[in-house]
Amino acid sequence: MRLLKTDTIELHEYFDTQIPPYAILSHRWGDGEVTLQKVQSGEGPQMPGYQKIIKCCAQAIRDGWNYVWIDTCCIDKTSSAELSEAINSMYRWYQKSQVCYAYLVDVPDGTADHSRPDSLFRQSKWFTRGWTLQELLAPTFVEFYDQNWIEIGTKSSMRTLVQEISKISTLVDIDKACVAEKLSWASTRVTTRIEDLAYCLMGLFDVNMPLLYGEGHNAFLRLQLEIWSRTNDESIFAW
Repeated sequence: MRLLKTDTIELHEYFDTQIPPYAILSHRWGDGEVTLQKVQSGEGPQMPGYQKIIKCCAQAIRDGWNYVWIDTCCIDKTSSAELSEAINSMYRWYQKSQVCYAYLVDVPDGTADHSRPDSLFRQSKWFTRGWTLQELLAPTFVEFYDQNWIEIGTKSSMRTLVQEISKISTLVDIDKACVAEKLSWASTRVTTRIEDLAYCLMGLFDVNMPLLYGEGHNAFLRLQLEIWSRTNDESIFAW
């Protein structure tokens, strides 16, 4: 697992029991995200996405964490093997984080009344993306931040509202949900690539699959078969 040192913005690699405590970022990708190669070459500060990294690291430092994991720059996406390993491990990485910072770039004012039907928090695209489902569910602690990195609230303090927005009946004990219910949580979410609609759910169902970009909707069929091989929950046939 590759982690970013919060005070130096340098990458360090750790294995299994060597992994130190870390914070983790959940966000929507934008233009000019900083890749691993840009961090290593020192070109990161010239890119639009660099401020997001700096602000995330600053928050982690305030919270007492020396390391953060950020998907844009902690995975070598030029390596298909590393990308596959990372996607198959991602749920566990979020689950083992000390805290997850959910950065909502489309929420300008974290102090607004977010319970209002027209609140920008409710309308945030963060709640519509496939990958952010596991990033909401896996970590024990999730803190929501607006575009200026002002804290909006936490998964715990805003549980009722977050459950309403995400249409997840319980954020406390997701293991009690049947397969069909878990699949329903993702039914209105979207991903840029068709295959990711399946790949982003692997961790939620504790399955592993090789990534075959280009297989299209067959990825979801493979996911269903993997789930069925591990469970006798017949609710899966509702899908």
